Amino acid sequence: MILPVTDPDDPRIADFLSVRERDLVGRQGRCIAEGEVVLRLLLSRPEHRILSLLLSQSSLARLAPALSSLDPAVPVHVAEQKVMDAIVGFHIHRGILALVAPRPVPEAATLLGELPERAVVAGLVGITNHDNVGGIFRNAAAFGVDAVLMDGACCDPLYRKAIRVSVGASLIVPYARVETGAGMIALLEEAGFAVASLSPAGATPLHNLTRPPRIAAVFGTEGPGLPGDILARTRTVSIPMAEGFDSLNVATTSGIVLHHLAVAAQTER
Repeated sequence: MILPVTDPDDPRIADFLSVRERDLVGRQGRCIAEGEVVLRLLLSRPEHRILSLLLSQSSLARLAPALSSLDPAVPVHVAEQKVMDAIVGFHIHRGILALVAPRPVPEAATLLGELPERAVVAGLVGITNHDNVGGIFRNAAAFGVDAVLMDGACCDPLYRKAIRVSVGASLIVPYARVETGAGMIALLEEAGFAVASLSPAGATPLHNLTRPPRIAAVFGTEGPGLPGDILARTRTVSIPMAEGFDSLNVATTSGIVLHHLAVAAQTER
């Protein structure tokens, strides 16, 4: 269904109007995905239902072969670049937006119960920056993390920018919400996970951390870090750094830690 759009006020593309502002208030269980890499990923993942597309004319020509797998009932709105910019409210140089109904988010206990006997979970506590959340999901996908748990303070991994930064990983790595960090730790322990909490003052250097069959690495927000009650309850782990400096971006930290766990798993095989 190729539908030309010449008017930014065309009611058929109302869901794409003023994307930045609408992202801030949510989309009733739907999300906006941006860019070619993410769209191609969505086309290969039937668990996420594409509801409609908005493409620039140049993007349509490039994507035509890939779109052959799209449900013929899905409307594909096509506009000149300047019209598309007027619709979304900024210059969208990628020229590709998809309105998506993502798969339902499971209950955390259910998700943990479905994981294999050997599994890695990333836990996020209080991380409100969409770039960091997207970066962590990207690392989780790259290093084979089985699931991500997030507390109630963490931002939405399906916010448009988080999806874009994750290169679509937040659409494919299973995740669930737990209201509090303490509740997250309790669920992980009940499911048989050893919990490692990252802190610059952690007692165990990362290179000394061995990987049990089930392990969760928990990351806190930059600055304050993880709450004291979580650090007191779990094994604290640090990444050794140059003398006089003890600060790493949390997404970078997750990449180092998850890579370490992935290598440990390969070594044990």
